[in-house]
Amino acid sequence: MSFDLNFGWTSTIGEVMLGATKADGGTRRLSYRIGGGKTLPFLESRADPPSPLIALEICDYLPFWSPIVKNYCGDLVNSVGDWAKAADASYGADLIRLYLTSTRQRNFSDIASLRKTVEDVLSASSLPLVIEGSNEPKIDSEVFLTCGEVAQGERLLLGTAEAGKYRSVAAAALAYNHSIIAQSPIDINLAKQLNILLTEIGVQRDHIVIDPYTGALGYGFEYSYSAMERIRFSALKGDADLAMPMICSAIDSLTIKEVREAEPRLQDEMATRWEFYTGIAAAAAGAEIICVRHPGTIPLLRKAFTDMKKSAGPAEMR
Repeated sequence: MSFDLNFGWTSTIGEVMLGATKADGGTRRLSYRIGGGKTLPFLESRADPPSPLIALEICDYLPFWSPIVKNYCGDLVNSVGDWAKAADASYGADLIRLYLTSTRQRNFSDIASLRKTVEDVLSASSLPLVIEGSNEPKIDSEVFLTCGEVAQGERLLLGTAEAGKYRSVAAAALAYNHSIIAQSPIDINLAKQLNILLTEIGVQRDHIVIDPYTGALGYGFEYSYSAMERIRFSALKGDADLAMPMICSAIDSLTIKEVREAEPRLQDEMATRWEFYTGIAAAAAGAEIICVRHPGTIPLLRKAFTDMKKSAGPAEMR
């Protein structure tokens, strides 16, 4: 007796290039081509699709960041360049996701400081870079264009485009050949609609990464997981408007009550475990990039992905 693990899937997830090496016109020491899968990860023992990439999230303005991470990383967090360097050299991340949280201060206008921040991170680490810009429409255009210009040639992943505000980030991506995170609120139809809107204004499908929006495990993640599976299944069955790689962040994992109110001696363990199990579930649903904030989560995910690859079954089980 045999079991078909392809479920009638006939299509392939589109690919998106992140980062540019010297040969590609950038300064990164490596680049990634994410996507390309014909099935969900960990179903088959073959190499494709590869294990998800792990991004460490850092920021340039600390009041908006988890004290658990600040306590763990110590003085590193006082210099975004040092933090980025540690993410690469010490913590073993595949990518760096920089949140420009300074732009979320009231009446922010210091665009020159953003330019220096992006320059510092690019100089401190040669990993490909994801940048999360402003949540303020009034300065979105200037923020994203600044980031895009400073990192021209580096093939950034810029976020976040949403249905109500996508033109500013799209303009920067189009002007400087970067890719875009397209985020929709846990709904397959809204995800598809946003991708269509982006392609209609000129963004190519191979420059779009889907963020289906994820809550923490036990705090609504089951809805995210269901939406991710539906997005991936539809793509593998031929829906080109959903056939893009996915990125997921366990952002809420460090703010939930179980982590926030854990005994001090257990807080790091609780934080990493909550991020870990959220990340594993997102990876099983098809996410190509898993983002975490606690450095201790990275080796846990790395080992789990390796073990899951080893234990994956063949294309046919008899």
